[in-house]
Amino acid sequence: MKPIPIVLAAVALLIIAPLAYLPFAEPQQESERATLPWQIEVDANGHSTVFGFTLGVSTLGDVHTRYGGDTEIAVITPKDGTSSLEAFNAEARAGFITGKMVFTAELAQEAVDAMRERAPRSSYMESTTRKATLHPDDFALALQTPIRAIGFIPTADLDTATVLQRFGEPAVRLRSAENLEHFLYPERGLEVIVDSRGKELLQYVAPRDFARLHAPLLADGAAPDTAVEPADSQ
Repeated sequence: MKPIPIVLAAVALLIIAPLAYLPFAEPQQESERATLPWQIEVDANGHSTVFGFTLGVSTLGDVHTRYGGDTEIAVITPKDGTSSLEAFNAEARAGFITGKMVFTAELAQEAVDAMRERAPRSSYMESTTRKATLHPDDFALALQTPIRAIGFIPTADLDTATVLQRFGEPAVRLRSAENLEHFLYPERGLEVIVDSRGKELLQYVAPRDFARLHAPLLADGAAPDTAVEPADSQ
């Protein structure tokens, strides 16, 4: 009669195992829940905390401490764009969700440009975007700079239903292209971009800086799907 429990265990495994691969199933550990992409806390000073980092307070050094050698810090310059100091991790974890995480530093443009000029070497990343490796002296300074924004590209795909379930109804929904829809949450400093043809992007800034995300969309003539009164900023 011993084979019966073995058979039952095998059946149970077949039932339970697929649940482990559901990209947005609820985690069991409190530590995982605290760092999920939709867990955003805003304090009385307008600072938002997500993934365990407080925008405008936490530094690239904090990022480096958490992720260590998995994080690269460099000056990134897109074609015909403005250079920025960034830290990025291609395999970061947000609770139980994995993805690429990019941290943009709050640093005067003149200082960023100077870092780029002092870089011992540079190379192309994707298409025409250039990555400048920091001089050792600049690396020490970079670790002290606060985080201005965080971008997260989850490995798992997001659709509209999942966005609404996890983040709630947005203040504004805009469509900038046939395949791109923007969900704006100004009270939390969050923009979720759903791409029906590619990967989704979650962008986080302090709520008081939300215009940095919203204004370019309006300037580009993004058409609203729905627009409701934004919640009051913190």
